[in-house]
Amino acid sequence: MPTEAKSIIGHGTWMDKVAYDVINREKKLGRSLQLVKVESGLGASGIPHIGNLSDCVRAFGIKMALEEQGVRSEHIAYTDDMDGLRKVPAGLQSSVDLERYIAHPVSRIPDPFGCHSSYGEHMSYLLIDAMDKIGIEYKHESAAVNYKRNRFIEEIRTILSRSEEIGAKIKEITGQEKYEEALPYFPICSNCGRIYTTKATSYNPKTDSLQYVCEGAELRGRWLEGCKYQGDAKLVEGEGKLSWKVEFAARWRALDIRYEAHGKELTDSVKINDWVSDNILGYPHPYHIKYELLLDKSGKKISKSEGGLVTPQTWFKYGTKESLILLMFKRIVGTRRISIEEIPKYVDEFDWIEDVYFGKIKVDSESKLIRMRGLYEYVKYMKPPKQPDQHVPYRLLVELASVAPPERYKDYIINRLKSYRMIKESDPSILSKIELARNWAKDVREETPAISIDSNQKDALKELINRIRPAENPDYIQNQIFEVSKLHGIPPSEFFKLLYSILIGSDKGPRLGPYIFDLGVERAIEAIERTLQKT
Repeated sequence: MPTEAKSIIGHGTWMDKVAYDVINREKKLGRSLQLVKVESGLGASGIPHIGNLSDCVRAFGIKMALEEQGVRSEHIAYTDDMDGLRKVPAGLQSSVDLERYIAHPVSRIPDPFGCHSSYGEHMSYLLIDAMDKIGIEYKHESAAVNYKRNRFIEEIRTILSRSEEIGAKIKEITGQEKYEEALPYFPICSNCGRIYTTKATSYNPKTDSLQYVCEGAELRGRWLEGCKYQGDAKLVEGEGKLSWKVEFAARWRALDIRYEAHGKELTDSVKINDWVSDNILGYPHPYHIKYELLLDKSGKKISKSEGGLVTPQTWFKYGTKESLILLMFKRIVGTRRISIEEIPKYVDEFDWIEDVYFGKIKVDSESKLIRMRGLYEYVKYMKPPKQPDQHVPYRLLVELASVAPPERYKDYIINRLKSYRMIKESDPSILSKIELARNWAKDVREETPAISIDSNQKDALKELINRIRPAENPDYIQNQIFEVSKLHGIPPSEFFKLLYSILIGSDKGPRLGPYIFDLGVERAIEAIERTLQKT
């Protein structure tokens, strides 16, 4: 085996390296490796987007990587449904006046869609449904249930009894003085039902209760006035929650979590929780990796409250589950802009990786081959098929769907693909992709992608437009492509590749003469002209 391949851990992915580091750390800590739990969070305060799903998918990837290295693992998907609603998500159509429930725990707000027991359960379901659709293994845990069942009661008592130390540490790390005056616990006001408007002022270990006042809070830049009620909350009743500054630590210890990733926006919170876990609760904090955010197409952080989200359900309408898993597993570092327009790229990229795995495409190094094969195996959850699916460029399916008769579009597209010798027979994979591409053709208006073209290529494309405009048969079009390439001194293979890039977003495809004739000569010319206008 080449030296470069010998240095690769496991299947060569970032997940293998993380799992290796987790195992080594656990050995140094002297903890049992009988079961290593990994955790991901399920936000329940708004409509979940693919950024939320990525946390769950990647945690499952680490679970698989641990098991590939001989360690049994379990993935905990944790819903923070005791979180208070800070803002009504933009664009959410609701029969419930959600504004009146601001700062109420989401598990106690009516479901605006009327199909679940609460707002929180509905939002959690959307993410759980996505995990089920792509086949992720997980054990679901709910904050509301765990607080009611006193799952964290010992951790809460310890944290409250040492709140002065914690408050000083929070100030040291963040500069925030709030927890030098208030305890890191939010009781639910028994008068108004809100959670973040309360301030816990003291804890009495003898009665195991907190004294609090509902004084108000600043939420998303606006002040929410409290009802001024003063009350007493018994911990065993589970009517409240720890602050995020300490809650992760309590959860890690109670659930025995050994690995959890986090976004860079939570860096300070995780740093505090690590300290609390290590020094207050006596539980070595989990191994962490910090991942970059997924951004929307404008470069802004994807937010559950701002609208315009790419949800998992949206992705499933246009893309395969493998393309979505690939997005999550491909890498952990670096920000990425995600939009609906990106979906075809990932569908085609998965097909490319599958062709690499089965030897249809050669790569330039042994280490790259190992990594590509490993990535494919993880996307397939370590159960790769014996042979690849038939592959057709996504944009080719989109273009055919655009011109296919609506009442028999599947038969039309299948027959065209057979005539182009792109497929041998119809199969479930092709039929599924045709359906996805048709949805795309109907719903998404995609601009012709920008392509780098030199002046000679521009002249050749203009010449081709003039020559094929009067075409009456596919052979004439095919011949003119060859004639124009020769006339302008462009190797035919390069000219065909350029046309494939313009027309179907790929460097290869069907015989172009018949394809352009089926697509419609004017439609093909329009695509070429749009490309010329961008160069």
